[in-house]
Amino acid sequence: MNQQNIRFTAKEILEKDFKTSMRGYNPDEVDKFLDAIIQDYELFQRKVEQLEQENNQLKREVKKLSDRSQRQVPTQTVGSTNYDILQRLSNLEKKVFGSKLYE
Repeated sequence: MNQQNIRFTAKEILEKDFKTSMRGYNPDEVDKFLDAIIQDYELFQRKVEQLEQENNQLKREVKKLSDRSQRQVPTQTVGSTNYDILQRLSNLEKKVFGSKLYE
């Protein structure tokens, strides 16, 4: 994401003075509008900080989970698992059918 720099802070907007002229804007109307912009800026700043914290937390969790998964080694290989299944099946057959099956 292309991140651009913020040009104004809420304080800079609040402290901005405009020159007045004979046919200028209504100062009260400009002040009300700037107050609304300041509130938006403050809300945006809080939201950005919250999202940055959440992003950092998620990055830590991903790193932690990836480190954990890399450390886990399979306990049995496929061949030994198949052998275990066959051995269990053989023991089950002996118990179910008795020794007549193997005579």
